[in-house]
Amino acid sequence: MPELCTLTKWLRLLSLILVMNFAMATVLLNGSSHVHYGGVKLLNMKDHRLDCGVTDISFKACIQKDLSRVFMSSKFSCIKSHCFQVIFNQNHASRRNPKISCFQDSATKYFDFVVIGSGVAGLRYALEVSKRGSVAVITKAEPHESNTNYAQGGVSAVLCPSDSVENHMRDTIVAGAHLCDEETVRVVCTEGPDRIKELIAIGALFDHGDDGNLHLAREGGHSHRRIVHAADMTGREIERALLKAVDDDPNISIFEHHFAIDLLTSQDESDIYCHGVDTLNTETQQVVRFISKVMLLASGGAGHIYPTTTNPPVATGDGVAMARRAQAVISNMEFVQFHPTALADEGLPIKPKKRRENAFLITEAVRGDGGILYNQSMQRFMPLYDEREELAPRDVVARSIDDQLKKRGEKYVLLDISHKPRQEILAHFPNIAAECLQYGLDITSMPIPVVPAAHYMCGGVQAGLHGETNIKGLYVAGEVACTGLHGANRLASNSLLEALVFARRAVRPSIDHLECSSLNTQDSNMWARPVLPLSLKSNTVQDIMLQTRVIRTELQSIMWEYVGIVRSTSRLKTAEWKIGELELEWEKFLFRRGWEPTMVGLEACEMRNLFCCAKLVVSSALARQESRGLHFTEDFPYLEESKRKPTIILPSSSLKVTWSSRQLHKQPH
Repeated sequence: MPELCTLTKWLRLLSLILVMNFAMATVLLNGSSHVHYGGVKLLNMKDHRLDCGVTDISFKACIQKDLSRVFMSSKFSCIKSHCFQVIFNQNHASRRNPKISCFQDSATKYFDFVVIGSGVAGLRYALEVSKRGSVAVITKAEPHESNTNYAQGGVSAVLCPSDSVENHMRDTIVAGAHLCDEETVRVVCTEGPDRIKELIAIGALFDHGDDGNLHLAREGGHSHRRIVHAADMTGREIERALLKAVDDDPNISIFEHHFAIDLLTSQDESDIYCHGVDTLNTETQQVVRFISKVMLLASGGAGHIYPTTTNPPVATGDGVAMARRAQAVISNMEFVQFHPTALADEGLPIKPKKRRENAFLITEAVRGDGGILYNQSMQRFMPLYDEREELAPRDVVARSIDDQLKKRGEKYVLLDISHKPRQEILAHFPNIAAECLQYGLDITSMPIPVVPAAHYMCGGVQAGLHGETNIKGLYVAGEVACTGLHGANRLASNSLLEALVFARRAVRPSIDHLECSSLNTQDSNMWARPVLPLSLKSNTVQDIMLQTRVIRTELQSIMWEYVGIVRSTSRLKTAEWKIGELELEWEKFLFRRGWEPTMVGLEACEMRNLFCCAKLVVSSALARQESRGLHFTEDFPYLEESKRKPTIILPSSSLKVTWSSRQLHKQPH
């Protein structure tokens, strides 16, 4: 009788599958607008490939494949987990459109445009290109978890009659130590005001003054008030408005918790083309391939190559590393901006119970609004270093704080805004005030303990004036890109501005490429597929994860000790050697335990990317034999006009190639 019951279950299950298969076929072949089954509504959009998520992979084949597993196992979970699953993802797009997805390692999705990253650059671009086709936004965690969300200060733009584009350009170039590309600077400063107006039209709510006009703040390096802001949570407000607009756009689908593994490329003589990206769904542990003729890389920075950073945990340099492996040109990676004022937990009256994943940022606007820096003896020190005092650019302030800490043997300095009226402080900096107050610090009457922390990568994937790269079909915007705007040091609040301008400028060439490209992207099997470490024992995988975390901490320590705010040739060479040895040690550990080069896992892939970005920073720093902007070296302490040029890292087969730096999917020719 047990055998009969089991057989009955199999037959019922087979019936269910056949009905679902028929229903899906009806949607795909007859184009009916709605199909209901079992209380689930399947929506048929303009392109059926967006509905089922299986596109050119046969749904029927999926059913048959998994049906064979049923007759090898009496567990219903085999069908449930491998054949189909109704996704009610927590992202904005999928709440509107439940999708049937064939959760196989071979799952492939086709879109007109693919965007990697859900910060301001990625979302703004998606909203524009969605007018011309289907868009997939791939994001590593939740859609709001990006550097944009943590940007406190604001967006700089010329919106005051007493200000001018020339003033903004001059401030940008001076802060960038004259390494900025002047044409890029002019484009960004000229187009900035229109980008702000577009954000407002989309629904972003910025602070206004008593006169009804936008309240414009001033930050370090700016000669005028030109920072548009929403209290001290500007990034969060911009992200909210953009995500709301994306949520309302039927042509955009967000795929959250999808980690981008590697770009899919091909080469035709000297030209490289981008066709898509492989991702790891970190919730279902399935590999999903996205195919598209156009891709925007807007994945943010690499702050987590350092132990203390204001960046969220997702900022592990994935975009730069993927592009590097795909043969993209990389530029100016030596210019790592350390924000001078991150909250120093050691100086708080009540210490946090656990170490933060990312340091809490104390916005530049606090100094712009009159905040004063003191050492722990309450001696003001910025006048000793720069005539602009607390309003000097970030590189100057960070080095000044670093010098004070080393000379005095202290672990933090103090930033005091308490001399300003209480209500004014609370109105301008409510988020900072609330964060500090939960640890016993009232910023209206007490100074804030602060310390420099890794904050922003001025270098990245080299981009042209429209976000184009040397890889056809691949565009970049935001922190992952090196457009030439920032030069050797980013001017405060120019990052969100740059992201908005280049996201918009990349739209027209992206559409042109989509319409003109004759490359066939339908064959998704041109590239070998990454595999999950299913053949390894669970305790082996656990050991690999634990060791990877140890290696990650060691890499971060090396970067802070040898490639920090103040550098030297000997320390950089030591870092280069130590990182190489550490990478070799990690790879040997993995392979001795059965890890294979095609295997993927979140922590292992992040580690590869961190190694790649760390090595790019070190090699770029060694190449620049002068001190300029964020790169200060004791061996070449002066700025040299003859060396005022970008650091360019070209694809080169002569470089030592390790597993970490090798593209997982060999380019088909």
